[in-house]
Amino acid sequence: MRGVFKVMSRGAKVVGRGPVTVHYPFEKKQLPKRARTFPYLIWNHQLEEPNCTGCGKCAAACPVDCMTTTLMKNPASAAGKSNHKSVIDDFYIDFGRCMRCNICVEVCPFDAIAMLPLWEGHEQTKYDRRELVMDLDDLLAPSRADEHLPFWIPETILAKTEKERVGRKEFAAQLASGEDE
Repeated sequence: MRGVFKVMSRGAKVVGRGPVTVHYPFEKKQLPKRARTFPYLIWNHQLEEPNCTGCGKCAAACPVDCMTTTLMKNPASAAGKSNHKSVIDDFYIDFGRCMRCNICVEVCPFDAIAMLPLWEGHEQTKYDRRELVMDLDDLLAPSRADEHLPFWIPETILAKTEKERVGRKEFAAQLASGEDE
């Protein structure tokens, strides 16, 4: 008899909570602060060129080998407009193979790759696998379109540019308390 009351009390708690689901295509929950979707390339709006120099460190570090890069000499460097001697010529990422591990973002010495924490990164449904291979234009489109997109950039990169270095425990405490970075 005690088991029956236990089950009934659990049911009453669930009924009192309210709905926890959303009507997905029409309503979307907010993604967590550090959500990872797929890697995208960063466009440098001051130099009007991608930050990527085609060094290939991201492709070498990728555990599933889903990236391909080639580089070329930067014509803007010869004219004195850019400090990058080389620039990316071709860049392909197979989103069908990418496991969103974030290693490519962390190993990039030029801060040229970031994860885009928006629903558009998750919604990559295609009928053909070949459509999941993104080229340079596809990868640059989000950052080229908007200078202030909310890319998720690792704390180490932020520390180099605009903040003091924060230890992992302090950073975890900031995230847990909900403070803005």
